[in-house]
Amino acid sequence: MTGQVLRETRGAVMTLTLDNPGSRNAITLPMSTQLCEALREAALDPAIRAVVLTGSGGAFCAGGDVKAMAAGRDAGLSVEQRANQLRDRAESVRLLHEMAKPTVAVIPGAVAGAGLGLALACDFRFASSEVKLTTAFSRVGLAGDFGVNWLLTRMLGVARARELMMLAPVLNAHEALAMGLLTQVFSAEEFAAKASARVAELAAGPTIAYGHIKQVTSLAAAAAFAPTIEAEALHQACCMVTEDHAGAARAFAEKRPPVFNGR
Repeated sequence: MTGQVLRETRGAVMTLTLDNPGSRNAITLPMSTQLCEALREAALDPAIRAVVLTGSGGAFCAGGDVKAMAAGRDAGLSVEQRANQLRDRAESVRLLHEMAKPTVAVIPGAVAGAGLGLALACDFRFASSEVKLTTAFSRVGLAGDFGVNWLLTRMLGVARARELMMLAPVLNAHEALAMGLLTQVFSAEEFAAKASARVAELAAGPTIAYGHIKQVTSLAAAAAFAPTIEAEALHQACCMVTEDHAGAARAFAEKRPPVFNGR
């Protein structure tokens, strides 16, 4: 097998590891299928309260399997067939972006191309200070997939998104952090422990409220103010009838830390 997606569940956290270290975890077609399947399961499993995506061998993900492309893997496919295949594979970024629980990219090293799309689709991106990041698509004559154009444009605006897509500069971790592409950067020595602590904090948090926050902020990115206010009222009301809210309100009144159970 050339590459696989490893699954590990510890407590309420499912960790998915892109494992193709000989190609810096470039995503093969089987890996793409495995990733989508795992994300669908995580999205539907109430016992999973946070999802981590990472890579093996010191890298995150170098993008698509360019070696397979160069070898003519898709030579017999029409443009329509290629587009359909790409749409299916992009289901992974939709799931990371939309599932009603926190998704976290834990980035130990190189991230490029489709790997960047996967990272940007997550709610949080915790990176080692040694990370290098690039869009890479234009370097091989491509326009970008895995949601990269939408995500970069939403985060940075049209002009900066076009700059990164067309020129494909290689950014270091602190440059990417300054742009807002990363959430936090940790030294290589502290990276594993600090990222794990952040993930544990999210998994122990009010995951129902997190899911509603994701829905409202996604709406707010495209909707006018008044519809967003209306949506906020509905999502807030949904949170107000949960055990999490009732318990946290009591904890606040009693001046003690809340305990959330995802109900």
